[in-house]
Amino acid sequence: MSQGYALELYFDPALENQVLKAWNVLARRQISTQLIEIESRPHITLFSSPLVDVSKLENTVKNFASKQEPLPLSFSSIGSLANDNNVLFLAPTPSLSLIQFHLQLCDAMRKDGIEIGEDYRPDSWIPHCPVAEEVPKARMAEAFTVLRDLKMPVTGYAMDIALVEYPPVRELCSFVLGGGTVEP
Repeated sequence: MSQGYALELYFDPALENQVLKAWNVLARRQISTQLIEIESRPHITLFSSPLVDVSKLENTVKNFASKQEPLPLSFSSIGSLANDNNVLFLAPTPSLSLIQFHLQLCDAMRKDGIEIGEDYRPDSWIPHCPVAEEVPKARMAEAFTVLRDLKMPVTGYAMDIALVEYPPVRELCSFVLGGGTVEP
C-alpha cells in the first residue's frame, strides 16, 4: 500500500556515488540505514503528496523535462530538518537555476491542476538531498561529524526527474532532462 508519491531529481553517476558514499559510511557506523532499506536513490525531492493523479502528473513531468537541460548542482553544506524524522541532508547551493527549475515545475503543475502542498511551494521549499533518516537523537552530533569529513563541495548535475511511489521506493517513470524516457 502506497503512502505517497514524489517527484525526485536524480544525479549523474559520479555525484550519485558521492552521496552513496555518505549513506554507506553512516550505515557502517550503524547510525542510519533507513534510505538503503527503503531502496531509495540519492535525490532532491521536488514534490511529494499522499494522493495524486499519476497519469496527469506523469504527462506534466514528461513535457516539463523535455524543455529542460541537465542542472548543475553543488552540495556545499550539511543540515537537519526540524521534524521528528531526524533527517540529515546535504544542501545544494541555492543557485538561480535550481530555484527557477523548481518554480517552473510548480507553474507547470499548477497549470495542469495538480495541487502542491505547503512544503513544496516555491516560497517554502527547502532543497535537500537526504543522507540519513531516523538518526537516534543521541547520535546526531556523531552523524554531523561523520558528514563534515566529506570533501565539500560535492558537485555534479541533476540528469533526470522521476515519479516514485513510496515506501519502499518504486520508480513509476523517469524522464531525462532535455527529453527521453528512462526505463525503471
